Amino acid sequence: MVRGVLFDFNGTLARSVAWGVPHREVFERHGLRQAGRLWGDEWSVLPADGETHEEHSRDHESYRRWELDRLRRRALVCGVPPNQVDALVADLYRESRALTMRRYDDAVEALARLDRLGVVSAICSNWYWELDEAIEQAGLAGTFAVTVTSAHAGWRKPDPRIYQRTLRECDLRPAEALFVGDMWGPDVLGPRAVGMRAVHLCRPKRAVREVPPPLLPGVWRVSGLSEVVDLVEGLTC
Repeated sequence: MVRGVLFDFNGTLARSVAWGVPHREVFERHGLRQAGRLWGDEWSVLPADGETHEEHSRDHESYRRWELDRLRRRALVCGVPPNQVDALVADLYRESRALTMRRYDDAVEALARLDRLGVVSAICSNWYWELDEAIEQAGLAGTFAVTVTSAHAGWRKPDPRIYQRTLRECDLRPAEALFVGDMWGPDVLGPRAVGMRAVHLCRPKRAVREVPPPLLPGVWRVSGLSEVVDLVEGLTC
């Protein structure tokens, strides 16, 4: 029986519809075009899946300092002069968080149906410190019993501890939970490794393009959130 559904956030419940200034343009603004070419895009400088940073997740300021230090080290490797690095990194940090999140059209109704079924809904996401603000911006505030972001937890999916923490906070056993997300490793293989069943969400217009791998036991593939609720209804009968 499914008592709870744990959702990924970005690409599953909501998507980014606007970003800040692209990082390469920030470099150009600082007169550092060549370093900007070496830097890569906004996604390439995020912490890696599975990365741990518990000591930096004690509080918001500790996490912010860690993020800035990470960007600073990469900038120096890309050839940014030391006397320009702090101003550049401050701009990069600000622009990387200038996101506008919008919920998918099927999110509200799917979450309402789960609520009517008495099923707990939660979020477990590799996201910045400000997950609750992003959820509110997407118009989904007050919908989830639990929200866990990697920035607070100190572990990034697919580290098993972030799923286990979310399950504990929901008072769920792994066998009672279904994990839903759009990324195969963090949202399918990771949850399966801790005993949850998983749903691989492949929307028709996906932000992340990858060839869907063959399904595994205890894994389903759907194209929208209404299908997730249909599946839950079948599993709870």
